[in-house]
Parts: sequence; structure tokens; C-alpha cells
Amino acid sequence: MYSFGVIKALGFMFLGSILMTWFACQQQENSGEKMQFLEASIPELQAALDEGVVTSEDLVEIYLDRITAYDQQGPSLNAISVTNPDAMENAQALDAERKTSGVRGPLHGIPVVVKDNYETVGMQTAGGSASLAGWIPPHDAFLVKRLREAGAIILAKTNMHEFAMGVTNLGSLFGQTRNPYHLDRNPGGSSGGTGAAVAANFATIGMGSDTCGSVRIPASHNSLVGIRGTQGLASRTGIIPLSHTQDIGGPLGRSVVDVAIVLDAIAGYDPADPETAESVGNIPESYTAFLREEGLRGARIGLLTNLLSKAPEDEQVARVIRRAMSEMEHQGATVIEVAIPGLDELMLDRDGGFLVLTYEFREDLNNYLDQHPSAPVRSLKEIVQSGKYHPKMASRLHERQNSLPTETPEYSEILLKRVVLKRVVLQLMADNNLDVLAYPTIRQIAAPLGEDQEGSNCHLSANSGLPSITVPAGFIEEGLPVGLELLGRAWSEGLLIELAYAYEQFSHHRLSPGSTPPLHDHE
Repeated sequence: MYSFGVIKALGFMFLGSILMTWFACQQQENSGEKMQFLEASIPELQAALDEGVVTSEDLVEIYLDRITAYDQQGPSLNAISVTNPDAMENAQALDAERKTSGVRGPLHGIPVVVKDNYETVGMQTAGGSASLAGWIPPHDAFLVKRLREAGAIILAKTNMHEFAMGVTNLGSLFGQTRNPYHLDRNPGGSSGGTGAAVAANFATIGMGSDTCGSVRIPASHNSLVGIRGTQGLASRTGIIPLSHTQDIGGPLGRSVVDVAIVLDAIAGYDPADPETAESVGNIPESYTAFLREEGLRGARIGLLTNLLSKAPEDEQVARVIRRAMSEMEHQGATVIEVAIPGLDELMLDRDGGFLVLTYEFREDLNNYLDQHPSAPVRSLKEIVQSGKYHPKMASRLHERQNSLPTETPEYSEILLKRVVLKRVVLQLMADNNLDVLAYPTIRQIAAPLGEDQEGSNCHLSANSGLPSITVPAGFIEEGLPVGLELLGRAWSEGLLIELAYAYEQFSHHRLSPGSTPPLHDHE
């Protein structure tokens, strides 16, 4: 398969250094954790697995040790909800399969963490809420099934903002997740547990879901890559819903190559999710074919000033983004500043841009629970009456329980405004001959724990349905990460990957967090 050949080639570029580090470690009396595997990409790990330098069982052990040390003890990131009791057995089986019949593909034997709103056989799926505590669904979510079929090991489930209704990663079942770059800051959300876990090297790659920034904001706050595909690129089946018109699953990784590999595994048609029928004919043979270091040469990028800075608090992030634009110009891109008159009016509403969620959540969740009779609650009304939710969620849950049905003129007007937004964005790009638009994923750094997080630019991609990718753009002086978001036309994920990869390979902004260093035997 072509994509696997590309990955193998990438992996062997790093194999020599991996082997040298490995043998050096073996000569030390207290070698401790195999440091070379922290921050390693999927191709690097596959090369090591193929050569017998390490096994998938070893990787599972390394990651579980780190979860014990840094999630349950140490800094206590509180990123992991449950670990898979069968992870080691799964790894052993995949190691044996590698020896006897070869690999299924680039995800064979690779440990993955999955957000707590993805259904997983044999593991609790609670959406971060005490109201669903202990529920183990009988089926895997479609994307989890795809990952398992590709040979991935589901290592653990990750904490999330309760019912995905927030970006600070707070919930009644697991409490508050911390940012590994600054332990008194939030990690973003609602996929903040996945973001913190992947950043802290608790797994190789992770899965989140994005309704309005819930993949991209944790990517930004944790120096990661995260992608929100064109609406319909990936199935929603088996993901606890927040909004059927905005929900989509997607990966968070430490590198663009890892995200591209996972996208190959999960993208495509699911008969149970009619929206994914639009993806047919729009998915390339492999997203890894777009991993070109010279990808920015000749690219035209529009820096969308509407989303760059709106308040004095936005300026430190804006400076990082402007530096990123200069770095892209050094790689041969042309960057021009553009603006969309009345953009806020098109994106926002009387609920700050979240009115569609207010309309859709009750009906979507009730329909979901109707299809899952084994769940401990039967409706949003029952959840509200139970009181089993975080106190900070009370007003939002009550509001959505008491919301109007979707058969109202206001709801129809919101959906119509999205069509206009998409058309305006595409016209701006056409008039200026732009390949993508660029802006900060979130205009402000991660807020302190307990405070509201401001500055999200989530609505442009979520409301228009157009794809976007977040890539590390650097850090502010205090050591907190900043993410650059690139938005393209429908089904342009390959181009987004190409531009993000070229920028990543030039800038190398990704740094691991200091709070979760390599472990040693004596610790």
C-alpha cells in the first residue's frame, strides 16, 4: 500500500538514531524508561517495532507507567478516566500477529487514547458525567472500530468537559484536567484529556471530537496538531452527541504525520451516518501523500485579521501568529492580510454563537439514549432531575432542557446564516486567490483553573463546515503554547496537511512539557 510505503520510508530515516540511543541505554546500569520512545512518531515507532527494538507490549508498559506516575500521582494531570484492562493482552496478540502474518498497516500495535464520549466495548463511556458513571456500551463507536481494525491498541479513555459543553475540561465524574505545560492552567476542551495525555506522552496518538473547537483548542493549548475535517468526513456513530450539525471526530497528535496516518484510518463512509456519504469521492488514497517539506512554496495564505486580535489580552498570542506568518513567508508562501466585513454577525448569535447547540442538544441526546437502553439515564430531563452533574453545568443543562424545539423560525435562520457564512468565506478566498485562511485557534493563552476561557475562534470552521487544522506556532514568554489554525475549502484536508507539515518541519515548535519528564527505575 502506497501510504504504508511512505510511512516506512519516513520511519527508517530515524531508525539509526533510535537504535543508537537504545543500545546506549542498555549499557547503563539503571537505564530506566526508554527515553527515545517519548515524542516518537508513528513511523519512528513502526520502524523500531519492525526491527524488534521494541514491542507493542513494551510501549503499553511504558505508557501505563507514565499514566501511573503522572496522572494518578506526581503532577496528577487527571487526563485519564479509565485504562483498558485488556490493553496488554491486545498488545501481545498484535506482537504475535506481526511475527506470523505481518502488519495490518501503520497503526498496527500503536497505543491510542480515546475521548470519554466515544463508545468502547469493555470500557466505561460516560461523557465526563456522573449521570452516566459505570455505563459500558455493547458496541464500539464507528471510529473506534476503524482504529481497532487498523491494529491500534485502545489504551485508555480520556477525561473531557462534561457532555462536551465547555473548553476548560471540567466534569462531575472526573473533576478538572490540568495543562501539562502549566499545572494551574486548563488544557482546553472539551477534548482536553486527550490533549493533555498526548502532550504528556501517555500514548502515541489520541482521538477527540470537535463541535466548536473541541479538538483544535486542546491542540493549541498543548502544542499539538489537531484537525477538524469537512463536515461529513468522519462518522459520528457511537459518539455521545452535542450537536448533529456540528459534531465530528478527529485526531490529536504530536506531529502532522501522525494525524495524517490516523485520518487515513478513520475517514470515509459509514452507512449508519448518512452525512458521511458526502465524503465518497472526496478522500485521497492516502493523506500521507501530502507530506511535502516544500509544501508552502508558492502557497497563498490570507491572515484573517477579524480573528487575530479583538482585545488587549489577545496581543501576546497575535504576536506569535504574526511570527508564524513570517516563518511561512521564509518558506516561500505569500501572506496577505484580509478581513470579512460583518464576520461576527455571521458567526455569532444571542448565545455567543452556541444557539444551535441549545436547540439541538436535548433532541440529539434523547434520541441517542433511546437507542441505548442499557444507559443508566433515559433523557436529558432525567439527568437534570438527578442532579448528577457538575454545579457549573447546571444553568446550561437547564437551559437546554427547556429550549424550544428545532421547528422554529429562529433555528432555520441560524442554519441559513451558515450557508451565507460559507459563501462569504469562499468568495474572499476566490477574490484574493487564496489557498487557506490563517488565524489563531484561540486568541488567548490557557486560562488559570477555575476561570473562564476567552478568545475562541472555533465558530468559523464549525459553522461553515469547512475543514481546518491546528499546528504548533510557538510559545509565549511564560512557556504556554499557541496554535495556528489554517482553514481551507471543503475536502481540502490534503492541502491543509501539506501546508501544516511544511511549516512544522521548518519551525519545529513542538516541545514536550516539563512537568512529565522521562521516568527512571529509581523513581
